[in-house]
Amino acid sequence: MKTVRRLFFSEVVLAVTLVTLGFVALFYFFDFVEELQNVGRNSALGYKIPQALIYVALMAPSHVYELLPITVLIGTIFVMSRLAQSSEFTILRTSGLGPWLALRTLLSLGMVFVLFTFAVGDYVAPLADKTGQLLKAQFQGKVTVGKTGAWLKERQPYGHFAVNVGALAPDASMKDVRIFEFDNQGYLVSLTQGQVARVGGHDDWILDKVDRTEFTNRATATRVERSMLETFRWPTQISAEMVAAAVLRPERMGTIDLFQYIGHLEANGQSAQKYEIQFWKKVFYPLSCLVMVVLALPFAYLHFRSGSIATYVFGGVMAGISFVLLNNVLGDLGTLQGWRPWFTAALPGLIYSLLSLTAFAWLVVRR
Repeated sequence: MKTVRRLFFSEVVLAVTLVTLGFVALFYFFDFVEELQNVGRNSALGYKIPQALIYVALMAPSHVYELLPITVLIGTIFVMSRLAQSSEFTILRTSGLGPWLALRTLLSLGMVFVLFTFAVGDYVAPLADKTGQLLKAQFQGKVTVGKTGAWLKERQPYGHFAVNVGALAPDASMKDVRIFEFDNQGYLVSLTQGQVARVGGHDDWILDKVDRTEFTNRATATRVERSMLETFRWPTQISAEMVAAAVLRPERMGTIDLFQYIGHLEANGQSAQKYEIQFWKKVFYPLSCLVMVVLALPFAYLHFRSGSIATYVFGGVMAGISFVLLNNVLGDLGTLQGWRPWFTAALPGLIYSLLSLTAFAWLVVRR
């Protein structure tokens, strides 16, 4: 059994590694070609081809995370098909390798890919993506979200606040910050605008070069008082991670950061469904590697002619692409239809699990 496990592990890991490297190299080329349009725009700041190459390389872990279920499927199909074509799998079957033992062996290998996918998606990819964004911001000046920036809300005992962050600077400070303060009746109390803001160490923000406007209702007349301040301290529970979560794409965040940001949104009465779906995708997506190895097992029980492996590998590529498309489509559809986030995230895996187990039961167990 150890020999069989060593054979499966070495062959599948090698095949998956080569397929992953091939896909990552292809995406690296496409990303670099797309990034060339930004080279030279800020020549005074030095954003040239070497910096673009580094930035695109830092995006590679995100591609690895997105591609791993596909590459696991393709690599495993290739190994199972090759073992079947060379009659090695037939020899293993006559030596006592039954269907359930082969399934358990591949599932144990699939768990290795699950852990690796989780580590890349939860730790390596978010860190690399954040580093790449900050590196790019050093040469392009800032990281922005659309034309209006990022919006956050916070409730406090004496009122609530709407915060607009225009951009993130390379040193993790915030630019063009606007803080709208409302009382408990919904009336605007003050507007604070700061050119630069930093997260302090005592649950506060420190704003520099502040233009503050206060609206006070004294008796029947409303007064407007405007003041210019060098610095202004604003007490808040909004952390730097929450600001980064609002500025960066949710799929580039870690599971813990997503969970904390969802709690912040719900505590302040904001819709968190998009982030909840992404959170549950983070939970279920690595498990799709288990589905893929089960889907690849029936290929070891097929009879191959010379040159037919390429056809089955191509079928594996199409199956992997259809899984990614279904995962993205159901995510958007779940957001529009208001489906439960955990069900929306788990549905693609459930569908492909049913297909893989049906193929295993019909082709392997019955035949």
